[in-house]
Amino acid sequence: MSRKLREAITHKSTPTALVTGIGGQDGSYLSELLLAKGYRVVGTVPDGDPVNIDRVRHLLDRIEIVQDDLLDQDRLEKIFHDHRPDEVYNFAANSVLAASFQQPILATMVLAMGVTRILEAIRKVTPKARFFQASSSEIFGKPAEVPQSETTPFHPRNPYGVSKVYSHLMTTTYRENYGRFACSGILYNHESPRRSPEFVTRKITRAAAMIKLGLSKELRLGNLEARRDWGFAGDYVRAMWLMLQQPRPDDYVLATGETHSVRELCEEAFSHLGLDYREYVVKEEENFRPPETAQLVGNPAKAHRVLGWERTVSFRELVRMMVDADIEAIRAAGSD
Repeated sequence: MSRKLREAITHKSTPTALVTGIGGQDGSYLSELLLAKGYRVVGTVPDGDPVNIDRVRHLLDRIEIVQDDLLDQDRLEKIFHDHRPDEVYNFAANSVLAASFQQPILATMVLAMGVTRILEAIRKVTPKARFFQASSSEIFGKPAEVPQSETTPFHPRNPYGVSKVYSHLMTTTYRENYGRFACSGILYNHESPRRSPEFVTRKITRAAAMIKLGLSKELRLGNLEARRDWGFAGDYVRAMWLMLQQPRPDDYVLATGETHSVRELCEEAFSHLGLDYREYVVKEEENFRPPETAQLVGNPAKAHRVLGWERTVSFRELVRMMVDADIEAIRAAGSD
């Protein structure tokens, strides 16, 4: 039997998942989950840019990496022709809000038009493939109600959120008008030791570790009273997979249903290391933003009821997990 024939038989009996933006936090956790469930995992990374694959480096002998360009429809469709995915998970995005203000046109092209191109590739090449779109709580922006659910009106307040509204509605359009199995997960803040350091959670846990190890003396932050709905990324990717296993496609809020302040996060991170955050955290007035009049906090009741999904990691466990990982990583880097 030829190698190509063996591969064809294997791929036919093994479900294939295409994960765009596989090098990010969510892509890495989802890849681990899919591999554990017996999937063939194909991940895409942006073409032409330096690619950070550190988060999936431990998986490189078990996944396939291809370069994509979400602005090139023909190239995208070729990826679908070559790999014939059964499930598609889209994480291709720059999730840093500041970047969307700096480059709103690029953000829109990737976040909005990129999703449309993926949906078109599915429609034309693999119409039975099931699609997950990583939507965001930023579609609510200035929410009309607290907590927010799947029926809360959209009110985005930045280019990132506006683009996410477009991609969310386009996913619905392909579901309702083209009959595609297409879902959006409305994701609230989800963190992990793999979170990029520009996010406040990782900024805090890494700073606490640096201070504990005598490598830094202070942490400068803005509004300590800002509150967020923070969960563990590993829990959230499990909900994403569950969404694509349902008999019918739908949208779900993925959140913890509770908020914590930046101050609480600091207190938890520093106290875990035997430190008092008040001795090290310096408030920067230039980065201070007034407290929000309404909070972004999700109501995950539908995900609980329909998907049977529950989070497994509490806020305290999440922060301590991140601090411990940062301590270990800094010590390892120092011993190299």
